[in-house]
Amino acid sequence: MTATQIMLLIAAYFVVLILISYFTGKEDSNEAFFKANKSAPWYLVAFGMIGASLSGVTFISVPGMIEGQQFAYMQGVLGFFVGYLFILFVLLPIYYKLNVTSIYQYLEQRFGVISYKTGAFFFLLSRVTGASFRLFLVALAMQYIVFEDIGVPFWATVVISILLIWIYTNRGGIKTIVWTDTLQTLAMLTSVSVAIFLITDKLDWTYVEFLNSPEFSAKGKIFFFDDPNATTYFWKYFIGGIFIAIAMTGLDQDMMQKNLTCKTPTEAKKNMFTMATLLIFVNFFFLSLGALLFIYADKFGLQVPVVDGRVRTDLLFPEIAMNQNLGTALSVTFIIGLIAAAYSSADSALTSLTTSFSVDFLNIEKLPKEAQKPLRKKVHIGVSILLIIVVIIFNSLEGNVVSNLFKFATFTYGPLLGLFAFGIITNYQIKDKYVWLVGLASILITFTITSLPESVIGSYKFHWEILPINGLITFLGLILIRRK
Repeated sequence: MTATQIMLLIAAYFVVLILISYFTGKEDSNEAFFKANKSAPWYLVAFGMIGASLSGVTFISVPGMIEGQQFAYMQGVLGFFVGYLFILFVLLPIYYKLNVTSIYQYLEQRFGVISYKTGAFFFLLSRVTGASFRLFLVALAMQYIVFEDIGVPFWATVVISILLIWIYTNRGGIKTIVWTDTLQTLAMLTSVSVAIFLITDKLDWTYVEFLNSPEFSAKGKIFFFDDPNATTYFWKYFIGGIFIAIAMTGLDQDMMQKNLTCKTPTEAKKNMFTMATLLIFVNFFFLSLGALLFIYADKFGLQVPVVDGRVRTDLLFPEIAMNQNLGTALSVTFIIGLIAAAYSSADSALTSLTTSFSVDFLNIEKLPKEAQKPLRKKVHIGVSILLIIVVIIFNSLEGNVVSNLFKFATFTYGPLLGLFAFGIITNYQIKDKYVWLVGLASILITFTITSLPESVIGSYKFHWEILPINGLITFLGLILIRRK
């Protein structure tokens, strides 16, 4: 595909998103922006949340994880399912009972204002970082495919991306997101399906024959029980996956805001269970694509792309989709899937960050009605500018995007995990003014533990278990500041 054709395809895609925004954003109210008037169909929310959970990280990086890890990621996916069940049976009933706009309002009712602000702050830090990492990854792929050739600098790619998101989320907010996420999930899954079909056909396989092939067996190992020190060890991935799901979905305003748009708690539970089940199959589908990509590269002598002297396995998918003459259908669906992957997480992040900052820090719900909507719109613009700045900064960072994303999240979501666990499990009250110190100390202690030299921890490699460790440290710290 030429650069002009790609640009026209992107433009057409955004025309569709803006049309969706037009029809869903006619009611430009805070109730619609923050809660979708609690009228979203649960099955649409469930399907759309798949795309938001996957995002650009899964679309680009998870297939690239096959190199070195094989299918070890599925161990974490099984942990995700258990974590989603905890959200379904424990957290959702709490949020619906309290009728919250921001889930961190629970912390105010349970502990006090400082705990509330501390929890909201850690979400803002986590979500700004996570959304920026995801958007950076897809912007990098778009730069690699098209914008570099036509002389558009990376910063301009980022600005254009955020501007387009702002346009279609400005009025409808979460009400629009429920519908655009559905479209974007469909686009991602279609792209992966077309890629798998065309690559298996090129290799003279059906999908079933591919799964039964010796080449797949060499790359498709799921369970790793042999080395507790390795990052791929089953219990690290599985237990870490449980807490990743609880923290990064159940304690995340971005993800839970969508759940809270359902009409009733029962429908929200149906949504969560459906999404949790489908994600197991969808992630396996993405990983099988990753195996196909590397098998294809090995068979035809294709080198993994190198950018700035670094081997980038997360660019192997775009390289094969766009430059290996596998057909226009793959190129078109890949571009659409890539755009969908970027915006399925970035648009909801922009909406949830606007919601959290407006509700948690500016107390927008307590202001006069005539002042609420103008303030929300100003915050929406401010958050957009913040994301642009952070993504551009991330362009100078090194390392695997998935690893960096989850590693940072284990530090910032840890205090949230500890706070909510302490509130749900115990009946203690705490000295609220010291909570932020406990959260900060937990992050610093966890970072110190993970930075210990090999002379202390030997060959042990930390992975997702950092999150429950961090949460436990916060929990113990809250015990120290409990009221008698």
